[in-house]
Amino acid sequence: MDNKHLKNKSDSTMWRMKLSDLIDTAQTELKKTTKIGLKMISASQSSVELEEIYETLGKWLVSEVRAGNMKIENADIEALISKVGDLEKELEGLEREVQDIKKS
Repeated sequence: MDNKHLKNKSDSTMWRMKLSDLIDTAQTELKKTTKIGLKMISASQSSVELEEIYETLGKWLVSEVRAGNMKIENADIEALISKVGDLEKELEGLEREVQDIKKS
């Protein structure tokens, strides 16, 4: 074998090793990215569930306060409950306006 043939074989082996390293690195990064993605999906699901629980809890609290079953002595909570009432009235008014527009 001549030196040129040995050099070509050596270059080929070197490229295979580099390509193998590149593929290994890509696989490692893909595994990390997959794990991160799965964690983000779980976090998103937990966040949605938490938001639903907060909504349920808030609706229950407002209902109990309005029914007189619970007395609130916290000004911040009273202000939030008052704001809920204001927003409900605003939405009712907007809904009436939409229905009026539909009828006209």
